[in-house]
Amino acid sequence: MYQKLKYTLHLLIIVSLMVITMRAQSNLHFQAELDSQINENIPGVLLTVISKEKQIDWSGASGFTDKVHNIKLLPHQTFRMASVTKTFIASTILRLWEDQKLKLEDPIIQYISKEHSEMLIKGGYAPEKITILHLLTHSSGMADHTHTERFHIEYIKTNHNWTRTEQLLELIHHIKPVGEIGKQFSYSDTGYILLGEIIENITQKSLGEAIETLLDFNKLGLHSIHIEDKKGEFTADRIHQYHMDGEDTYFINPTFDLYGGGGLLSSTHDLALFYKYLFEHKVFRNKSTLQRMLTPISYSEKPALDYRMGIWETEIEGLKAYTHSGFWGTQVIYIPNIQTTIAVNYSQWWGKKGIAPIIPIIVKRLLKK
Repeated sequence: MYQKLKYTLHLLIIVSLMVITMRAQSNLHFQAELDSQINENIPGVLLTVISKEKQIDWSGASGFTDKVHNIKLLPHQTFRMASVTKTFIASTILRLWEDQKLKLEDPIIQYISKEHSEMLIKGGYAPEKITILHLLTHSSGMADHTHTERFHIEYIKTNHNWTRTEQLLELIHHIKPVGEIGKQFSYSDTGYILLGEIIENITQKSLGEAIETLLDFNKLGLHSIHIEDKKGEFTADRIHQYHMDGEDTYFINPTFDLYGGGGLLSSTHDLALFYKYLFEHKVFRNKSTLQRMLTPISYSEKPALDYRMGIWETEIEGLKAYTHSGFWGTQVIYIPNIQTTIAVNYSQWWGKKGIAPIIPIIVKRLLKK
């Protein structure tokens, strides 16, 4: 009996050592792949891989957080996630929907200010017909205020202090509606800043406080995710992020992207965890809410993105995946078949359309194991 127990214990130790060795090898592979992404146009990359199936929870960094002063990038550091914020906005709206604070089919005129409703009408929009669902799915026919010349990066660099109202004025004064309500997909940051207003008006909280409370970041242990202060946050934690021309955007006033279309800061680990929890049904009260979030939208013409509510469906290495990306070089993706989440931030955009280059590399490596 003693010999049998001794043999079993010995076997368990060997298996445990094998697992530890395999994980260490995986970590080395991930770091090597991450290091390979660094070049003269990509000064730094942050990466988190969480795979329940493969028993992996790894975060790494390569390159510099500040390429001028050669300050090393660290895995815990935070970044402006830009449009990835839209997943959080959509999730917050859906939590309000679960609590019967709104209906997705409600016209937005019920929830936004009279001033903003009148501005939209003046701009050729019908807030009495545009619904919350239209905004969530980018099917409202609304253009995007970020496409105006005045909103261009050169203007942003003047450190202008934007308001939501001023961004709506950009929309109605400089761009026409893109089409009929519900007839086409057309990506619009403006639609999401209106969703941000709806959240604030219903909850009577600031957007950041409402997101953190309704999505229960404390319970989920998501300590780095928060709306940036309107004056900006210039700590050692937040990295320098570079425009596609290499211009450092670190000191750009955050109000240009603070009202729902973007605005959140995060580490890659917390961002990956949020997507993991979302698909593990730990964000919503009901499992059916996630199904509602992921319901496809039908159009007469194929849309540029298979966009649902704050998230779109895509394919990675032949596997169905759900994702969102952000202008400054962020992408997060969840792959249901292998229960894997990958979050990445390139401190300078990777330079071509489509999925962040490191993501298919990591997926291929996971599929080999």
